[in-house]
Amino acid sequence: MTEKRPLGGLRLPSTRDMAWNMVQLGSLALAVALAFVIRFEGILDTQNIDSMCSCLGILVPVQFFMLLAIAGGRSSIRGLTLRDLWQIIFGITMGLAVAAPVAIITQASIPRSIWVIDWFIAISLLGGLRGAACEVGDFIRRRSLGPASRILIVGTCPSSEAVVRAIQSDNSQKEHRVVVGMIAKQQDRNLVGRSTSGISVLGTTKNINRIIDTHRIDEVMLLSQTFLGSEVAELQKQCAETGCTATIIPAIHTLLSGKVHMQPRPIDIADLLGRQAVDTDTDGLTRWLCNKTILVTGASGSIGSELCRQLIKHGPQELVVLDRSETGLFWVERELNDAHSSTTIIPSITDITDADRVSHVFTEYRPDIVFHAAAYKHVPLMEQHPGEAIKNIPLATSILARAADKHDVETFVMISTDKAVNPTSVMGCCKRVAEMLVQLIADESKTQFSTVRFGNVLNSAGSVVPVFREQILRGGPITVTHPDIERYFMTIPEAARLVIQAGLLGNGGEVFVLDMGEPIRIADLAHDMVRLSNLEVGRDIEIRYTGLRPGEKLYEELFTEHEKLRDTAHPKIHSAEIKAVGVENTDVVIEQLTTVLHRPADEVRVLLHQLVPEYMLPKKVDAAEAIAGQIGTPQEIPLKRSA
Repeated sequence: MTEKRPLGGLRLPSTRDMAWNMVQLGSLALAVALAFVIRFEGILDTQNIDSMCSCLGILVPVQFFMLLAIAGGRSSIRGLTLRDLWQIIFGITMGLAVAAPVAIITQASIPRSIWVIDWFIAISLLGGLRGAACEVGDFIRRRSLGPASRILIVGTCPSSEAVVRAIQSDNSQKEHRVVVGMIAKQQDRNLVGRSTSGISVLGTTKNINRIIDTHRIDEVMLLSQTFLGSEVAELQKQCAETGCTATIIPAIHTLLSGKVHMQPRPIDIADLLGRQAVDTDTDGLTRWLCNKTILVTGASGSIGSELCRQLIKHGPQELVVLDRSETGLFWVERELNDAHSSTTIIPSITDITDADRVSHVFTEYRPDIVFHAAAYKHVPLMEQHPGEAIKNIPLATSILARAADKHDVETFVMISTDKAVNPTSVMGCCKRVAEMLVQLIADESKTQFSTVRFGNVLNSAGSVVPVFREQILRGGPITVTHPDIERYFMTIPEAARLVIQAGLLGNGGEVFVLDMGEPIRIADLAHDMVRLSNLEVGRDIEIRYTGLRPGEKLYEELFTEHEKLRDTAHPKIHSAEIKAVGVENTDVVIEQLTTVLHRPADEVRVLLHQLVPEYMLPKKVDAAEAIAGQIGTPQEIPLKRSA
């Protein structure tokens, strides 16, 4: 059955709107009557009554239709804001401005003082009635929602008042919330006793447990931008001890912009990480990327897809999203097209180990900029398949880099890993070889090649956070390889933004190292995730230590003791001065890598050790025995190194 709509497609007013319209008409008429009573001190003779009737017939309809026109054809009592009050004032004023000439033309005998008195009374009546209706509506809503949830806001900042107002005025909540008080950080204890929007600062974070108990707090809301990740973790732990729910308040700028309602969200592991928002040279990036053709490999992966999301914000003409995963590519293409960007999204199902296919892609689309994010990343699997690691990481990188050089690509950015530093795994060593090959090709190319090296990212597919989350959902145990194992972490959006920024900074041949902050113990991460799930380690879930896996490090490094870091124009991006293989050896290295693809795993590791001496062979591998008569001795592979 089709919906009935009036002519012109206008929506009929609701019963609620019609009722409020009748209230407005009555209020406007009452304002006129009261104006005459006040003007003539309650004594109305026949002449005054005739004058009042003329005023009612002229002024009330004009004011009413002015109010409707300003409100866009709808009249609502859902709230009373400054904008609503301004609309009432403007509508009443315009109504008087139009009605006065009409009264003169019709020779209606209306005293001039009536217009002024009516103006004040009409505004007071309509504003007061609307405010009262809102209060009554809120009271009924609160009664229907049951007892109020008592809120404690943790953190004070210049925008705290906006947060309090947002919580108190938001009608989208499924439960009624009352802000009981605020608490400040310990260093802001001088604020204790003061008030914001009528809400007192009850104390500091040092005595949060006592405040929660004393004031019977149901929910603690943290202003996340005022706390470090470690502080958020400690506050969340204290709330858990009292049985109180802890949530994070949305970013203040989104509340002030009116884009979102006051919807606190649960504390996430990223909040405990405490990574600060990354500032990038937005104007410079737009000038660099706008109207360019950009190719992203590994576009359906965690980093690759986020690179695509960030890149389309800068207006490239075409974005070639390349991956060998059909399903992954389908979803990332769909998401990017749904973003309604002016950029043309071009999906390309391509295996980057296929040199002919890669050459065809570069010939067809002629990319100006390439971000190479495709690579295997799981250390234990690559230990079992070292030949595949070589094929997918250094050899595929060399195929892409040579194609970029051949087709005059302006900029080529390769994504590397901290596992390439003093590598103990095949995957890390392959990444280091790929870094060297990019540097070799950069030395003889007009293309600006650079590499960006960073650590783990939160919530990437198959990484520790989603694995822990899945183990918690199953009831445990959570498996950690070693009690002291540490890793560097950053968020996916942060990593993607810095990779793009590094591409702008590159002049050719650099290895950029991102500022990863302080390393985090994986065991601590596991404890935090259990606590965020309202569980307790030992009581509800077990953490089991399984021992380091083949190729796994206890600690990761971002650069070696021989690599010097230099600052760049961005405070979170550093440039590492790294030794590279001599330029005359590029073809030899690639030939040697190709030769061992299908050799036994030990022979592959020996070659990697020759290319990267800091890569330590597993104890079971006898280097001399493995290479004898197979791939040649180290002296037979001419790998000249230069500082």
